[in-house]
Amino acid sequence: MTVSDTRGQQTSDQPPQDGGRPTGPPPERGGGLLMGRPFGVPIYVTPSWFVIAALITWVFGGQLGDVLPELGSGVRYLLAFFFAVAFYASVLVHELAHTLVALRYKLGVRRIQLQFFGGVSEIENEAESPWREFWLAFVGPLLSLVLGGVFYLALRAVELSSVPGVLLTGLMVSNLVVAAFNLLPGLPLDGGRMLRAVVWAVSGRAMTGTVAAAWIGRALAIVVLVGLPLVSASRSGERTTTDTLVDAVLAAVLAAIIWNGATGSLRNARLKEALPELRLRDLARRTVEVTADTPLGEAMRRAREAQAGAVVVVDGRGDPIAIVRESAVRAVPEHRRPWVAVGPLARDLEPGLRLDVDLGGEDLLRAVQATPAGEYLVVEADGRVYGVAALTDIERRLTAAVSGR
Repeated sequence: MTVSDTRGQQTSDQPPQDGGRPTGPPPERGGGLLMGRPFGVPIYVTPSWFVIAALITWVFGGQLGDVLPELGSGVRYLLAFFFAVAFYASVLVHELAHTLVALRYKLGVRRIQLQFFGGVSEIENEAESPWREFWLAFVGPLLSLVLGGVFYLALRAVELSSVPGVLLTGLMVSNLVVAAFNLLPGLPLDGGRMLRAVVWAVSGRAMTGTVAAAWIGRALAIVVLVGLPLVSASRSGERTTTDTLVDAVLAAVLAAIIWNGATGSLRNARLKEALPELRLRDLARRTVEVTADTPLGEAMRRAREAQAGAVVVVDGRGDPIAIVRESAVRAVPEHRRPWVAVGPLARDLEPGLRLDVDLGGEDLLRAVQATPAGEYLVVEADGRVYGVAALTDIERRLTAAVSGR
């Protein structure tokens, strides 16, 4: 019930767990229990699903005792568990609707996850137009509405007070609630993504739509946090302290997920907007070149004189062979630096540690992720050393962009 764009925005009919990453985890690892691959997209059930399934079974099983008192406790809870599975099957239909539209638009779908507060479809790319974005978000709640209608029609053919009648009523109501909730106009809900698409179409800027929908999403989180316990407390009938506490905890968890999802959507949008401006040519530090046997103190003196921020180790022919690690330099006490050579403090230049000076944006992020390191040698097209890029500088630039500074 969540559409999560792993490069940009995310929306949901239930709050997503996408945390705002430019790239997501590999689909085969850490996704939970693999259930199948319809349309080539893996479907996972996370451990948290079993928690919510148990909770639904407990609550719905107790309600069945009031509606159908002739049923034994074992049968009641078996039927309640069946209801939990059937409900999440309808959630899966909702997610498959998002997935099919994403595949139709060639956006790519990494995986579908069924989890505590619904589902999430991890979409790899962002829609190219606001109306594609709108339809991608709207199709999920639309399918939930259709399912609610199907269950309503089936309900007319059975006795309301029978087991099928109670189950069909529960499935009808739950799908209509899912559709209504997800149509609320705030990220990370599907309605928030629809609002984003409308504002994007009117303003001409996707970022404007994201900001509007994200702030409304945060407002919704506050409404959920305060409003759900108040609505629950106003219901007729006796309520125990345990009931009140459970409602408050669920409202807090749901509000936190919505708030974090809205914040993550905004962060991802800012990151995506900032990526084209992320260029190695602007980030590279000036360097000095020394041989491996040069004392660290001498290398640091030369760097200060040249106003350089990095030290590169060269061989006898002057070719770069390693980069002195900044973290290793900090670990050497000042009084020891005249007696420690730079060679042992440097990392050899593996192929992935040489980056083209014109690299930038998502290509730069992919290159850094492919070969994790603290420093990278930045070279011109002809192989000449341009400078050294520190991972901390790249992260600092991205952090500033994401925070809006």
